[in-house]
Amino acid sequence: MRATALSPPRTGKADRTAYVSIILYFCDAKQVVLSPNSDAPIFMRPISFSFLLAFAAALPVTAQHLPDSTDIFFEHTVEGEAVVTGLTGRTRLKNSPAPMLLLSAHDLVHSSGQHIVDILAREPGMAQVTTGSSIAKPIIRGLGYNRIVCLSDGVRQEGQQWGDEHGLELDGSSVHSIEVVKGPASLMYGSDAMAGAVLFHANPVRAEGEHGGSIEAGYQTNSGLWNYSLNYGGNSRGLVWDIRWSQKRSHAYHNKSDGYVPGTQVGEFAARAMVGLQKAWGHSHLIVSSYHITPSISEGERDDATGQLLAPDGWTPHSYGKGLPFQRVRHHKLVSDNAFRLGPGTLNLVAGYQQNRRQEFEETAADYDLFFLLHTLTYDLRYQFAPADGWQLAAGLQGMYQQSDNKGEEVLIPAYRLNDEGVFLTGQRTQGKFTFSGGLRYDHRHLHGKPLADGDAWRFPMLRRHFDGLTGSLGAVFRAHDNLNIRLNLARGFRAPNVAELATDGVHEGTQRYEKGLSTLHAEHSLQTDLGLDYANRYVSLQVALFLNRIDHYIFAARTAETIGGRPVYQYAQGDARLWGFECGLDWHPVHSLHLLNTFSYVNAVQLHQPADTKYLPLTPAPRWTAEVKWEIVHHHVGVGHSPLGLTNAYASANLACHLRQRHYYRADHTETATPSYTLVGLSVGTDLTWHGRKRAELHLSLDNLLNRAYQDHLSRLKYMGFNPQTGRTGMCNPGRSFNLRLVVPF
Repeated sequence: MRATALSPPRTGKADRTAYVSIILYFCDAKQVVLSPNSDAPIFMRPISFSFLLAFAAALPVTAQHLPDSTDIFFEHTVEGEAVVTGLTGRTRLKNSPAPMLLLSAHDLVHSSGQHIVDILAREPGMAQVTTGSSIAKPIIRGLGYNRIVCLSDGVRQEGQQWGDEHGLELDGSSVHSIEVVKGPASLMYGSDAMAGAVLFHANPVRAEGEHGGSIEAGYQTNSGLWNYSLNYGGNSRGLVWDIRWSQKRSHAYHNKSDGYVPGTQVGEFAARAMVGLQKAWGHSHLIVSSYHITPSISEGERDDATGQLLAPDGWTPHSYGKGLPFQRVRHHKLVSDNAFRLGPGTLNLVAGYQQNRRQEFEETAADYDLFFLLHTLTYDLRYQFAPADGWQLAAGLQGMYQQSDNKGEEVLIPAYRLNDEGVFLTGQRTQGKFTFSGGLRYDHRHLHGKPLADGDAWRFPMLRRHFDGLTGSLGAVFRAHDNLNIRLNLARGFRAPNVAELATDGVHEGTQRYEKGLSTLHAEHSLQTDLGLDYANRYVSLQVALFLNRIDHYIFAARTAETIGGRPVYQYAQGDARLWGFECGLDWHPVHSLHLLNTFSYVNAVQLHQPADTKYLPLTPAPRWTAEVKWEIVHHHVGVGHSPLGLTNAYASANLACHLRQRHYYRADHTETATPSYTLVGLSVGTDLTWHGRKRAELHLSLDNLLNRAYQDHLSRLKYMGFNPQTGRTGMCNPGRSFNLRLVVPF
């Protein structure tokens, strides 16, 4: 468990001794293979494990006394973490038959990464598609892009997320906690939530009369990343506010195989302000935010004689300036978040407007080539009925209107308008040891693509498509024992094809390929079954989650044998798919402050009734095993002589992530290639710094990729950028070793 302070309370005195035998194994991944002729998960030859660490110690178990009024509530994720959340969040986790994951503020502050998706992707069942170190898209159980709905400030984040190199326009410093729904979440979020939903939560409203903030600063050595953030908020007689300003800059990252990788530098700026009322009748908040990012794009061009990566004129490895080609993305958002006590229940209304301005510069920084301008209006109206006779009911109406225009010289997708409406009803009932949940939803989407002439021919003919989806879920949680829960859920998902899949036609410079849409694509429909088990006592937490997902009309882009202008042509197509897999986690904490955590994730994703070359779906994450040994000294004051300076909430950890070889890939026309196994090792330490008994700062240090391993992640898009004639290898490796520092000063 990560949040040791929230471990189960123990009574009595330190009159017990635990004998601990800790064995940490290092996986010899070369002996772990995937069968090329079977859909079965990994099988193992006689595996050799390298014995890395073993010791036995007699350690006292210290009693932890908590006042009777302390509100401790044990929740679980795949890792078995204990968290304290608001009533809504913890009730959802306790009673949800669908698998859910929660990363608390405690988890996020103890984690290091280039961005928020990088941290999220390390959790079981999660992954990311990356373009360099600054652009990332979340993956849930092998599905991503428009199959995941991301919500920030209560509204779905809309930023042309169909693009491979279109990242998530979100300031990671503004994220207080993350909630993930794994599996079809169309019931609550409509089309595009087929794989699940990721909810990014901002700072909670402060208590009455409280005000304050923090200054944060971070540095990472590999890419020279500097990150600053200033936050201030308060609550005065129900008038609440929260303000944040953030900035981030980094130069190109490096690794021992490629050296510095030109085109991986990034600049980022974000600002957010919230003001509102928090009263007995409910709340009303107004939120405005602006996010700017300027990521450079690496194309992987190399010198034929030396194999070294080519750089733009005037570029230096430690330059923070943008280099061609690059993107300039501005995302502005205005949200009205309201909740009113109305009759026996609560009426919630969240409405938002977003403007996404995405420009791509190829030849010169003075003039853009592509310019997508996207306007999005969303609303979410729902009524939560008061509990009655064991029932909890909710009904709602959701909608979205979009308008996208092309302002650049080059056009990749047609300008379009989109209307989306959905209505739903959900219910939950607890009876004895069972909690039953379910609901139904109906969605309708209309897409109108505007025609565009190119001489005497139509570059984009008029496009009018309608899509309807009936979705729902039914599940149950069985509390077999005080420490054991069994969960079963059946859910149906729905996703309408996006405009790029239907109508794209042109060179996508950011992906170095020519893309063609297919206007006759059908909507995707899925049916997924989830079975979960979680067990927790004072020493052990165990979680197992299995899933089976069948998707009709699965849409994907496959490379063809054709080339246009020297670029490979990718054509959108569809077929029936089946995904199955599991996540499991074991957290053994033999003493209050020591945690030995192991997790394993596996996804098998195939296209049905296909030959070997087209059998496996593209962008399927490799199997992954993670292990961590963590020692936490919670609320333990360590004085420095007689100085008033002290350390509290100190911790130290060692971790490894073993990514097994991925041999299940889409082989036709070299769309994908196999990826060798690799193992990454990391270290981290941290503490609160106190002065005269009061917390003055937080200090966190970590070392990622300790062994400076040169590797290519299977979902890295730079894996296919450029060819090195000296080594015969395609693409570039991920970042090498990095020392990271983070300092938080509250005030």
